[in-house]
Parts: sequence; C-alpha cells; structure tokens
Amino acid sequence: MAILHSSPTAEEVKAAVDATLASLQGPLRELNRTIWSNPETAYEEHRAHDVICEFLEKQGFTVTRHAYGLDTSFEAISGSGGRLINFNAEYDALPGIGHACGHNLITTSSVAAFLALSAVLKQYGLPGRTQLLGTPAEENGGGKAKLIDAGAYKTVDVSLMAHAGPRELFPGVVADGVGGVRMNARKEIHCTFRGKSAHAGGNPWEGVNALDALVASYNNVAVLRQQMYPDERVHVAFLDTPKVANVIPALTRAYWQVRSPTLKGLNALMGKVRNCIEAGAMATGCEVDILENELYTDIKVNDTLCDRYQAHMGRYGRNVLAQHEKVLTGSSDIGNVSYLVPTLHTMFGITDEPGSFPHHPSFAAAAGTDTAHGEAVIVGKSLALIAWDMLTDDELFAVAQQQWRQAVED
Repeated sequence: MAILHSSPTAEEVKAAVDATLASLQGPLRELNRTIWSNPETAYEEHRAHDVICEFLEKQGFTVTRHAYGLDTSFEAISGSGGRLINFNAEYDALPGIGHACGHNLITTSSVAAFLALSAVLKQYGLPGRTQLLGTPAEENGGGKAKLIDAGAYKTVDVSLMAHAGPRELFPGVVADGVGGVRMNARKEIHCTFRGKSAHAGGNPWEGVNALDALVASYNNVAVLRQQMYPDERVHVAFLDTPKVANVIPALTRAYWQVRSPTLKGLNALMGKVRNCIEAGAMATGCEVDILENELYTDIKVNDTLCDRYQAHMGRYGRNVLAQHEKVLTGSSDIGNVSYLVPTLHTMFGITDEPGSFPHHPSFAAAAGTDTAHGEAVIVGKSLALIAWDMLTDDELFAVAQQQWRQAVED
C-alpha cells in the first residue's frame, strides 16, 4: 500500500529515485549489454523488444507487446490520475556498424526514468501516470510517426528522452551534455525513372535512357547545393541501376533525404529538389514516378524542460548546457512528437575520443562501455525528476505548455 505524503521535499524525491535505481543496478546493466550486443535494424528489433518486455514484467509491470500495430513496439503504463509523462525507448541499430548511434543507452535512460518515477509515485501516493513507449525504427522508418498515427501519444502531456553523443557535441563546446538540441526537419523522395530499353551498341537511338535521367537529376541537385543554406542537406542512394553496359536501361530507382532546420524551410527545399528530379526526366525523355514520405519534423525546444534538465543534472555533478542555438544537421522522429506536446530530447556526453560521433564505428564501441551505461542511468534519474516536476508543479507545467504552444505557432 502506498504511503501518503502530501509534499515530499526535492531531496526526498531524489533519494527515492537514487535508491530505486541502486537496487536495479545489475539487471539494468545486463539489459543494456544484451541490446548493445545484439544490434537489430529498423522494425527487426525482435530480441530487444522481447528482453525489454521481459525485464519490465519481472519488475511487476503489465506490458502491452506489439503495441499500436507495430510488431516491435511495446507500452507500459503505471500510476493513476493526474498528468501522463511519456518516456521514449529507442533500440534500433545501424546496418553494419551496430549501435553506433547508442540507442541501447536511450533504452537504458528511459527505462531507468520509468522505473524511478513509478516507484516514487507509488511511495508517495500522489496522482500522476507515466508511460514507457517502445519506439522502433528511428534511424529509418519513422516509428514515432507511425505511433502518432496509431494514437500512442494522444493522452500524453509531456514527452522526455535522451540521446548519447560526444562531450564535444559542437566544435569548441565541451560539456557533459546539452538539454535542448535543435535538429533538422527531414523528408524522403523516392523516384523511379522509366525509359525504353535498346541495344547500347546496335541501336541506342531507339532507347530512352533511365540511367541518364537519374544521373542528370543527381547533377541538377549538385548544382543546387551552392544555393542551399549552410545547415541544409540533401543525400541520395541509388537503389536500382544497370548491371550490364551494353543495354540502354529502361528503369532506375533512387531515394533522397532532404533536410532543413525548419519545416517551412524543408518544404521549400523539397520543391527545388523535386524540380531537379523532374528536370532530369524531362531532359532525357523519361517518365518519373515520385513518392514523398517519412517526414521527420524539426524539434521544438522547450525552455522550461531544458532548464530543469540542467538543474537536475547539476545535482549529480554534471556540467550541462541548457540548450544550444546551433542546429545539428541530423534528424529524428522525436521532432514529430514535439509538435504534439512539450518535449525534451537531450544529448549527454559519453566519450572524449576525437572523431567519435554518432554513426561512426568508434561510437558503437563507446556506447557499450560501463562509463556510458553509468551516464545513461544518471540521465534517467534526471528525466525522472523532470517528470516529477511536471506532475506536481502546476505552475511549471503551465509555463512549459505555453512555451510549447508559442513555439508551434511560430
């Protein structure tokens, strides 16, 4: 039975958080190690899904497996009444280089936060709920966007998560982390060029070259780059190209990722890239089918959540910047969530190794260390304390909500 305390002090809440996670130190480390040792790519995270669910069930939580129609998503909810605080657990890896984005540490920090907040809510008998949501396919596949469409966030009041990075996240800026990190909006363009096959040596004039259309579109985008803003990016992967040289190819396929610091900027850049693709088709006489999908929006940074993160990490002896104005040129589907509710997507430092940055093999090694695990647990404690603030301080929550509304309207 819960013990009722009307107003525990901040130090009492922190002590309860610390005690809860100290008692689970071994099992949490093993959970992290298992995910890191068995990297799985987007929508294939079956083992990670199962071991996280089994871990939570052993702690007495009811877990919905394969939640919201996604085979590798899950949901656990605890508490009753009051506001609902969401923690996002990512666990997908990258092809060929494993957990080089450290998503095993995202799971660790979010699971730790969920366990700690659940315990404190139970101990003090205060209203409030917390949701741990398994969010697959962040790297490619837009798992959170699909979860949004399925209603996973419809009753959430605040969303929290943390992502590992280097201690020097920005050139010349060394810290234990950054509370609010701006990231680019991103969308994909999939294109298929259709031409006409012919013998490349015998009668090439009768062919319509789909490879020429693809190369022309690539070169058009290359010319466009000099007019792009410094933080904008366009990347391409050729998916289907000729395998022999003596045939005019009738079909090629590619997909592009287009990034810009804001959703408005992304929409403008998408139009320009689309023109480049269509011009390549027109110049070569090909037809082109274009599909736009997998929108990752920019992240709406929330000042209140960033300030609380800085304060709570300071209580654990960590020097954290509240936020930074520079835009990281990567993207994440947590941005989509930030358009729905006040959201924190913080970065915490795990390595000082030069050149070790997410998506580099050396970062995968760093993400598996005991040091990185220890930092993820401390971050999880801080997320739990932020969640407590949002559940118990009506005035602070109202300020966070007002800041979020203003950011979405801008």
